[in-house]
Amino acid sequence: MGVVPVCHFVDVVWRVTPEASQERGMMLAPGSAQTLEQGWQTTGTTGSLQNVKKFNNQDFSRLRASCLSQGLLFEDATFPAHVSSIGPNLLPEDTLRRIQWKRPTELQRNPYLIVDGVSRFDIMQGEIGDCWMLAALGSLTLRKQFLENVLPKDQGFQDDYAGIFHFRFWQCGAWVDVVIDDRLPFLNGRYLSVQPRTSNEFWPSLLEKAYAKLRGSYQNLHGGYLSDALVDLTGGVQVQFSLKDPPPDLEEILKAADKSNCLMGCSTSSQLKRNIELRNGIVQGHAYTVTGAVKIRYKNGWKHIVRIWNPWGHGEWKGSWSDNSPQWDYVEPKYREALLRNKDDGEFWMSCKNFQEQFSHLYICNRTPTFLDFGDQHSTVWSVDGHSNLWSPGLATGRNKYFPGSISTNPQYFFKVPDYDPKTYNVVISLMQKHSEDIQDAKTLKIGFFITTENSKVLEQNFSLTRDVTNYFILSPGTYAVVPATTEDQEFEFLLRIFVKNQDYNENSNSLPSQALPVDEPRQNQDSSYKAVFLRYANQDSTIDALQLQQLLNEVILQDEMTSLGGRFSFDSCRGILALMDLNSNGRLTLQEFGSLWRSLTKYMDIFSKEDRNHSGFLDVSELKSAIQTAGLATNEQLLHLMALRYGDAGRRIGFSDFVCCMLRLETMTRAFQNLAGDGSQILMTAMEWLTLVMYT
Repeated sequence: MGVVPVCHFVDVVWRVTPEASQERGMMLAPGSAQTLEQGWQTTGTTGSLQNVKKFNNQDFSRLRASCLSQGLLFEDATFPAHVSSIGPNLLPEDTLRRIQWKRPTELQRNPYLIVDGVSRFDIMQGEIGDCWMLAALGSLTLRKQFLENVLPKDQGFQDDYAGIFHFRFWQCGAWVDVVIDDRLPFLNGRYLSVQPRTSNEFWPSLLEKAYAKLRGSYQNLHGGYLSDALVDLTGGVQVQFSLKDPPPDLEEILKAADKSNCLMGCSTSSQLKRNIELRNGIVQGHAYTVTGAVKIRYKNGWKHIVRIWNPWGHGEWKGSWSDNSPQWDYVEPKYREALLRNKDDGEFWMSCKNFQEQFSHLYICNRTPTFLDFGDQHSTVWSVDGHSNLWSPGLATGRNKYFPGSISTNPQYFFKVPDYDPKTYNVVISLMQKHSEDIQDAKTLKIGFFITTENSKVLEQNFSLTRDVTNYFILSPGTYAVVPATTEDQEFEFLLRIFVKNQDYNENSNSLPSQALPVDEPRQNQDSSYKAVFLRYANQDSTIDALQLQQLLNEVILQDEMTSLGGRFSFDSCRGILALMDLNSNGRLTLQEFGSLWRSLTKYMDIFSKEDRNHSGFLDVSELKSAIQTAGLATNEQLLHLMALRYGDAGRRIGFSDFVCCMLRLETMTRAFQNLAGDGSQILMTAMEWLTLVMYT
């Protein structure tokens, strides 16, 4: 590491090797693991959840135990049920006086923190202009590996309820635990802030309150940076892309980001009035969540499409690829059924071309910049160096006075680029200015950094009036130095992270299972794959019966450890599967019929892998619900309950083999009902009545 003579305290450094603007108002405009100093300890770039800081020195467990022992409900004196927690300028003074604070137990007879799992569709933005935070939160709900860090499981309304909750956010190198009471602000009987779509589910409102406390007030959520929220919810690195001057690889970046389970968001321009909905359904000066990106077969070619969600919980794009657009008529039914959710829930698809036209910026965030790995034919991981330090204007020089000879007086941090393919992005540098916890309105400086080469060549980067300045590069092999700086003569504490791509394969890399969306694998490769499997088990007449199907499924599909944890395919279940796919009703599957089954198996393996984030080999009821939604199928609470009883174990958990049986039956019976309902005949039962009957009998 470079020598830093300007520090007022010891330089805090960690290294993680492979082994171990934005729109405002509602969006702001762009512009060896070791114990560390300052009480920071980390095993990665996102800080340690074993050494979480206590915001305002409040200990959740101790405070809750105290309240329970006294029979009291917690009242948070550091963020009281008072206008000071709202902020003086959010509303007129006479309106502020009308705000009432109510606990969920006053609003609902039987409140819950979470009902049937956490979903973006639980969120509906309220009066406060915090779409930037809610768009990031919507993306968080899709990524359980991050969600569990933010939303601790040791709380709720049923057991040990004492009116106290806590949530965690990442702040400049450390996770911070924020304690709140559950009194929520209401104005004229309506939620002032985010409201849950389900009346007795309160995780969105309580999490938002905790974030408001961290930021100082609800008023400080009224306009902000989507990029900041993505980092605060993950501890990851975010990169923003201008869609008015996008990188040539934008479509591939989107697909790679979706496949590697990144958080994504986007924003529209605020040059016009904010929150104005255009005729095409897109809202100006507004933040959205990007929830998917795929390349699908369309007519005689391929089409890149992007899925987007509006934090309002309603209001959708009305152009090409919207819910009722004719483009979907040219998509294979199985893909259309898997992707299209025709509801006014704020989520919609659009072409990548329209995406670039309608939105101004794209934001992508992950632990490491996996979204830049597209097109790389090697197994790659990212190493990370992190540094926390203080920039002092008395000894260092800022951008306005910078010249090559002044490097020796500036903090400088060295990194090495290994010798590998220089055509791919291989370095990401993120500089973040840190504000003290007790200075919520601290001035944001215009910060940036220089990169210098071994021959003292200076690569000057753009400076920005934002908390976080991040950029990505293609650098040739060699040694470089990063020099943080500011344009103003004012000291600032910063966190610098340097990500460098490595080609050394490591099983513990940050790559994650892909989303359950269609892949653009050539059709002949797909066909040859299932044909080879079929012919290995088929009879001389080129068919397979239930016994052969059982052998095939157990030997081929369950060779993966995760899918085998839930048990093997029984003979009875294989007879049921065969009956569902047997179009000729002869007790055997032809190659064509097996091909349909194989594609369904592949789809449901992807969905199961996506939902089983803890790799237990089972799905609980909430995960089953999410899996059904991902598959584009309908359900309700009664049907979910019956499916868990019919296909689950004693704990209502469903293993992969039973999951396949369940989903194939649900999909087949749904299609059967739709076919019957669409031919003009009368069906004297609802879809849910029909499904409940066929799924449980």
